[in-house]
Amino acid sequence: MDGPAPVERDSRGILDPWLLRQRVAFTRHPPTPPLYGLVDRFWAVRWDLPIGTAHRQEVLTHPSVNLSVGTPDARGRRTDPEARVTGVATDLVDRELAGNGWTVAAMTTVGGFGAFVPGPVSSLVDRVVDVDVVPGLDGGSLVTAVTTAGGDAGTDDAAREPARVAVLARALEEVLAAADPARVEQAREVAAVARIAETDRGLRRLDDLAARAGVAPRALQRLFARHAGVSPTWVLRRYRLLEAAEAVREGERVVWSDVASALGYADQAHLVRDFRAALGRTPEAYARALR
Repeated sequence: MDGPAPVERDSRGILDPWLLRQRVAFTRHPPTPPLYGLVDRFWAVRWDLPIGTAHRQEVLTHPSVNLSVGTPDARGRRTDPEARVTGVATDLVDRELAGNGWTVAAMTTVGGFGAFVPGPVSSLVDRVVDVDVVPGLDGGSLVTAVTTAGGDAGTDDAAREPARVAVLARALEEVLAAADPARVEQAREVAAVARIAETDRGLRRLDDLAARAGVAPRALQRLFARHAGVSPTWVLRRYRLLEAAEAVREGERVVWSDVASALGYADQAHLVRDFRAALGRTPEAYARALR
């Protein structure tokens, strides 16, 4: 089975990664071999901000589900760690961190979360739910195991991080070992098709993606609803928008007609329309905000 895609340099979706790195410790970790094809990466974040300050971060999320353990975004109010599942977010996500805290999480591949739950992942879109939605996971037990991993009461969060990620990975491996093999295989197949959607910039239509995958369009739609939670067409569009936002960040002078062509858009107007709908601003306005 193929290993995971590289995770070190992928900052797509974080609209201002430079600001994030100045204020927050953010790291990524590769999945363990049993989770290849289902978990894209593990990620961890730690913050300790001065009193009276906050870090606000806008994120155009990947079409993925996240299973996280940590102190939730509480606008600076100290809260106990909790375990939760965050479904695919169809809108721009606005997060604000204050005080201090930590989180470790598994970001699934597109469709990968379908291997861990018996029901359709479409029921989780734009929702945050308790981790108990995953058979075999108990939120309280998982929080305790992850929180206490890697040391005693005097060990700081940075030193605990690798152990916390390892505990979360083992928990998911145990769920996977007890899951329906046929459903796991379907989830891997959806993830493989989604990978094609991500990497082939010339794909713009459901029929084109279905032809590449060797699956009937309606069958592909059903598989994506069950395992990814969103349609193949939506996944195609989201990946093109993530690439467009990345092009804005990396280019001092962007020729939008060239970007539109490179990302598979019919013309510049279609790119700008989708960009504004997703990010609430035009590409030019986004570029100005980053200067």
